[in-house]
Amino acid sequence: MFIADDLQQRWWNLEAKLAERFDKKPDMEAILFLIGMQETGFMPGKISKEQKQDLMHVAVCTILSPSGYYAIEGKDDEGWPHFAQLKELPAMPFHEQENFMKDHILLYFDQHDF
Repeated sequence: MFIADDLQQRWWNLEAKLAERFDKKPDMEAILFLIGMQETGFMPGKISKEQKQDLMHVAVCTILSPSGYYAIEGKDDEGWPHFAQLKELPAMPFHEQENFMKDHILLYFDQHDF
């Protein structure tokens, strides 16, 4: 249980840092949205639901790339990155999926010195 406790503590620390920066505690969707914006250089403004989903997809592909699940193929004419899925994501219960994503998000922020 120590590993899960450590993951949860690191997650709370990240949430606290982001809350301090944005004056609001973000949920996982908001954090993925922020990563997508960071990776695309997309500027906030009027964002459609589809664009928000696309930004979150970019974030998921980006955070799972270091583990070999995705690789960037390049960018389209509008600057959006496109990814190839290299291997299937493991099937796991929701709680484990959530921890899997949290672990990859934390790795992303560690790699970006946040």
